[in-house]
Amino acid sequence: MKEKLRQKLATDPVEDFRIDFEDGYGVRPDEEEDRHAQETARIVATGVDLPQRIGIRIRALSGPTQERARRTLQIFLENLGGQIPPDFVVTLPKITSADEVTQLVELLKPYPSIKIEVMIETPQAMRSAQHLVYACEGRCVGAHFGAYDYMASCGITSAGQTLLHPACDFARFTIQMQLADLEIPVVDGVTNLLPAGEQAMVHAAWKDHAECVHHALTCGIYQGWDIHPAQLVSRYAAIYSFFARNTITTGQRLKNFLAREQQATRIGAQFDDAATVEGLKNFFKRAVQCGALTADEVKQLTS
Repeated sequence: MKEKLRQKLATDPVEDFRIDFEDGYGVRPDEEEDRHAQETARIVATGVDLPQRIGIRIRALSGPTQERARRTLQIFLENLGGQIPPDFVVTLPKITSADEVTQLVELLKPYPSIKIEVMIETPQAMRSAQHLVYACEGRCVGAHFGAYDYMASCGITSAGQTLLHPACDFARFTIQMQLADLEIPVVDGVTNLLPAGEQAMVHAAWKDHAECVHHALTCGIYQGWDIHPAQLVSRYAAIYSFFARNTITTGQRLKNFLAREQQATRIGAQFDDAATVEGLKNFFKRAVQCGALTADEVKQLTS
């Protein structure tokens, strides 16, 4: 497993990337943001060394940032020159109503291949996640949880803000429940303790991040945001160890169930029936998708 982790970090660490013109970018003079929108679009248009998926996060399409968001997106798309990467997405933050999603759909009408991700980070969006997806008119490919905006809106101070806060679990499960029938993946938020500075600080940040990633996995969330390159180390370490620790026992349980022609089975104190076996199958599906296991390894474990 360690060799697989090293290989992943060496060859394909960034699977999904967003060019950020929102909070991570900050407030800039219009001329500077215009120039950056042009430059980043031209880089993307070359198609050179792009990750598997790429997109852009604009500002909110409401309030004082509305016009700036529209302008940045239009400049960016015009400077792509029609060279739109496959699966290109626009991420819309701080949504409070479906009208904002409708605005984005209208802006993207000349670009039918571009997909949309909605960010769920306000109580209003939390209550209407399903409606926001419908407002995307078939373009939605993800619902991203904005944990810190959401916790702040709930009155949680910085001293208590963490992805492990019970309010975040409530939010995750609420979004998952609303979107379960739509097969829209839920994406976890960022961990803002960065692995930078002295070694002890880096290790503490890695530990915190890995714990948050592991917690998301146990909640059925398999993708999350990273805002520092060194967080890729703790992300993949947490993901690969999550699957490594459970591979043998999960394989034995699934193999036993299939050998009994899908009748309910028991290994020691562990009882499995058709319902729990779906979780076993999902375990191996996700393990293969992330690279922790190969399809051949799964076959050997379960047959």
